[in-house]
Amino acid sequence: MLDEFKKFIAKGNVVDMAVGIIIGAAFTAIVTSLVGDILNPVMGVIIGGIDFSNYYIDLSMGKYESLEAAKKAGAPLIMYGQFINSIIKFLIVALVVFFLVKGVNRLKTKEEESAAKAPPKPAEEVLLLREIRDVLKK
Repeated sequence: MLDEFKKFIAKGNVVDMAVGIIIGAAFTAIVTSLVGDILNPVMGVIIGGIDFSNYYIDLSMGKYESLEAAKKAGAPLIMYGQFINSIIKFLIVALVVFFLVKGVNRLKTKEEESAAKAPPKPAEEVLLLREIRDVLKK
């Protein structure tokens, strides 16, 4: 059973998936920073200083000065601003993944085209016959 597990782990797909998950987790931090530190302030300036992360609906109908105050009071909240930020993050990740896949597919296509253009390597018999021919010519 241990040998079977080793074979499973050694397969390329499992290792590729693990690398993808690790890179995806690191990429999430980059996207979070991009949205929170760059896009939200720019969008806030464009649409009049709106910061989506502070938008919420207080289900207790209390009056709180800010999201932080409502959280400290333990009020039940629908934080739709955070949801908007999550949608923005998702769209950015999807766009980046789209361009990555498109780039990889373009590289694969170029490799396949160059492989198709290269003449096929002659068989060993043909090479041997050529050697014999060349020796007989001398």
